Amino acid sequence: MKRSHTVSREIRRTRTSASTRKRPIAKSRVRKIFEQLGNAIPDPEVELTSSNPLELLIATILSAQCTDERVNTVTPALFARYHTALEYAEAEPRELEALIRSTGFYKSKAKNIIACASLIATRFHGRIPDNMEDLTGLPGVGRKTANVVLGSYFGQPAIVVDTHVKRVANRLQLTESDDPTTIEYDLQNVLPKAQWTIGAQRLLLHGRYVCQARVPKCEHCVIYTMCAWDGKFVIA
Repeated sequence: MKRSHTVSREIRRTRTSASTRKRPIAKSRVRKIFEQLGNAIPDPEVELTSSNPLELLIATILSAQCTDERVNTVTPALFARYHTALEYAEAEPRELEALIRSTGFYKSKAKNIIACASLIATRFHGRIPDNMEDLTGLPGVGRKTANVVLGSYFGQPAIVVDTHVKRVANRLQLTESDDPTTIEYDLQNVLPKAQWTIGAQRLLLHGRYVCQARVPKCEHCVIYTMCAWDGKFVIA
């Protein structure tokens, strides 16, 4: 990911005292926000390592409550052991659990992976569904995971809402909700459909590397002047 331009100013470790009143969403402001993010992150990519839709689906299931970096340390051995939905479906639970243990919640993740793969193998003849309804009907697959697969692999307009997108969208006042599905729909309303996938991925990466939860790197933020968040650091 291309690094954001640095704002060469001193940052005081205090918080702004701006009003908490929500500003109306102006199309020109939204357009400028995503133009600037596009300049800073021209080629946003999903950072989970995979080579096919099954691997992407499995990796995304593993990423729940876990970092992509950690998942990427686990999947090489996992993908070398299992290659098809049927192989996952027939996996011995303890062996699968051992391979994914470091991602956390490994027992429930292993159970979901086996159940998900079983349904893919039987109902969908080993092929990953290419629509939201069928994907979210799979065990362990919610809208976030489905949108990752739809947008990244199938090239369909899809807005992934993870913890980073949730945080950044709220700080930019593109939404007033904490509910991922509502945030997804709010972003659909402010972004052209052709920009859903790439726009959401830019928000995600901006949140992961710049607009972080505890100590945001406001000095590196290319959209600092457009940020209406009351808690941003004051750049003096």
